[in-house]
Amino acid sequence: MSPDQEPTPRSTDPGTPAADRPLRAHARRNREKLIAAARAAFTAADDGAPLEGIAREAGVGIGTLYRHFPTREALVEAVYAAELEAVTADATALLDELPPERALRAWMERYAGFVATKRAMVNTLHSGWASGRITAPATRERITAAIGSLLAAGARTGALREDVEADDVTAMLLGVFLSTAAEDDPARTGRLLDLVVDALRPPVPSP
Repeated sequence: MSPDQEPTPRSTDPGTPAADRPLRAHARRNREKLIAAARAAFTAADDGAPLEGIAREAGVGIGTLYRHFPTREALVEAVYAAELEAVTADATALLDELPPERALRAWMERYAGFVATKRAMVNTLHSGWASGRITAPATRERITAAIGSLLAAGARTGALREDVEADDVTAMLLGVFLSTAAEDDPARTGRLLDLVVDALRPPVPSP
């Protein structure tokens, strides 16, 4: 058996269908490496990056890639789903590490990275969503919920305003990313994100 082969894992429960058994650790690692390599390839170029190159960067054979992702759309969908899961989970993780205002600003940078990855895959995503071959996730709802958790934490400490709708912040951030999409100027994007955070701080009482 070649190093790339991933036989169906054996189960001590003979009544468990093979399709329902969890991937063994080796197969999970291969899948994770493929998603990470695809994310890097798509962000650096676009979703037309050669699958052979992605497999090579992941350290597996092309056969392993196709066993996990039978089509390019399946790989793009997996990368997008993994990125969406990570960026939404980061809101909670950052709140565990930082004060709410700083957590929000750090999360905005993470969201910017997610938007850049999505932009690199947009052609395949849009065609897949339109055809139904890729399931359309509730992206905006999940992003807005993550922002809502950050705003609520900031409101409890007094660091952020209490009268802000999370979806309005989503719209503001999308406006920043849309307006800077054609530029390669992270410093300008950072300044605009700083302005968004400034707008979310409670007003200073007049003397």
